[in-house]
Amino acid sequence: MTHEAPLQNNNFIRQIVIDDRASGKHGGRVATRFPPEPNGYLHIGHAKSICLNFGIAREFGGRCNLRFDDTNPTKEDIEYVESIQEDVRWLGFDWDELRHASDYFEVFYRCAEKLIADGKAFVCDLSAEEVRAYRGTLTEPGRNSPFRERSVEENLDLFRRMRAGEFPDGARTVRLKIDMSSGNINLRDPAIYRIRHVEHQNTGAVWCIYPMYDYAHSISDAVEGITHSLCTLEFEDHRPLYDWCLREIDLPHHPELTASLTARGLTAPTGTPQQIEFSRLNLDYTVMSKRKLMALVQDGLVDGWDDPRMPTLSGVRRRGFPPAAVRLLCDRVGVTKQNSVIEFSVLEGCVREELDANAARRLAVIDPLKLVIDNLPAGHTETLTFPNHPKNEAFGTRAVPFSRELWIEREDFMEVPPKGFHRLVPGGEVRLRGVGIVRCESLDKDADGNVTAVHCTLHADTRPGLAGADRKVKGTIHWVSAAHAVAAEIRLYDRLFDVADPDDDSDGKTYRDHLNPDSKRVVQGWLEPAAADAAPETAYQFERLGFFVADRHDHAPGKPVFNRAVTLRDSWAKAGKN
Repeated sequence: MTHEAPLQNNNFIRQIVIDDRASGKHGGRVATRFPPEPNGYLHIGHAKSICLNFGIAREFGGRCNLRFDDTNPTKEDIEYVESIQEDVRWLGFDWDELRHASDYFEVFYRCAEKLIADGKAFVCDLSAEEVRAYRGTLTEPGRNSPFRERSVEENLDLFRRMRAGEFPDGARTVRLKIDMSSGNINLRDPAIYRIRHVEHQNTGAVWCIYPMYDYAHSISDAVEGITHSLCTLEFEDHRPLYDWCLREIDLPHHPELTASLTARGLTAPTGTPQQIEFSRLNLDYTVMSKRKLMALVQDGLVDGWDDPRMPTLSGVRRRGFPPAAVRLLCDRVGVTKQNSVIEFSVLEGCVREELDANAARRLAVIDPLKLVIDNLPAGHTETLTFPNHPKNEAFGTRAVPFSRELWIEREDFMEVPPKGFHRLVPGGEVRLRGVGIVRCESLDKDADGNVTAVHCTLHADTRPGLAGADRKVKGTIHWVSAAHAVAAEIRLYDRLFDVADPDDDSDGKTYRDHLNPDSKRVVQGWLEPAAADAAPETAYQFERLGFFVADRHDHAPGKPVFNRAVTLRDSWAKAGKN
């Protein structure tokens, strides 16, 4: 595991681990796992679990596995497997072992045979609809399946024939015998196996029966020697089932159940892990449902899983959010049992904090207006020296070309300015960043009266190093030399949704109705040459405009493409105040 991520602040899970080590529980070991299902891309909510699991293991000298919960082959894809591995590494972590639930299919099967032989499980012929009818409600107990009292011999025979492929999908399940009157519906004889005649990405056509998550998860944790199984709060009601499976199977005292793993070298100190729940990371202006994210992709409402507006880790990476900012968010949010929604602006603040310290500065113009300095000769060019970072001399300096004709931001000039406008106006003065003070003398306009160029004179004595350089003017604007500027595609991204809770359908609208029409705007901008030469995923602050990153896929030599990661200030907070 890498050591880049910050240590977790003290929290109740960390304290449990400290106490367990002090008491000698689990032999003093610490072993965690991150167990994603490969049925979609990881989103930013998963980052909290990644940071917690890998962070706890690292802090206490333990180990953390990446384990794919690949027990449902109808929804899984190798594309998701590869993206998950890439995302975990991008976030700053690496795993001790790469495991799959499918590594343990034979173990799951043997454990089910043991439960059947012990009279703790049975083969049930009820359909899914009938199972629901028998289950009962939150206020009424369920009823026993009419197949619950089958003999051990008949159950074993049927289970082995299920494995052999004799029965069609949905014809039978294997269910545990627990308590149909339990107040916890998860304990009302839950299914642990279903029939699925589907090939698996790892095991091919070997299996046509697949285990259910709660059952497989507990056994997987045990055979990997996991000590602390960290889950989000929705699994709290599942913990009694998790503990029941571990207790009744009793893997530490039945090594014959894991003999197939020993033969393959997949060894670990089989133990009895403890499940601990924590609140998940929720952000406003976002949906985290994998089903909804999948629909956005499949219906073409976004440009793929890594669309920079998506809350996926691959999306925020492409947007330009540094992994350190995501880790910082997880650290600041903390680990509790209290569900809450974090403001998206908190994440953006973490991004600004990281990029302000670590992104070099460059000059760029994204809505260009020509500025001509009339008292410089035609063809005049020179090279100026600019610091790469105003707060950190270690970033060094760079050469910036300057010429008679410049591009400036259109919003930095107004022919009829409102009160309080401190940039360029007819007859007014402004400082050109790193050049000196210019005065607006005249305008060029097109046939419709639109300003196409601003003509200025440069006060030569205000250039850096000269006597008038300290003369005060209220506005400073940036620029790019028109003769040297490189055209670039600039993608201006914003929040994907225009309401804080797009999941709220109480007004009869769905999350689709709240897609922000202004979440992506593409313009042609102009860059100083030093920005255009950037490698993909290089982040810059375009001075006065925001933080931008060279697109990891589309940016190329001769064809620069930059994505806006975040504005310099929280424009949504300002809009809310207005």
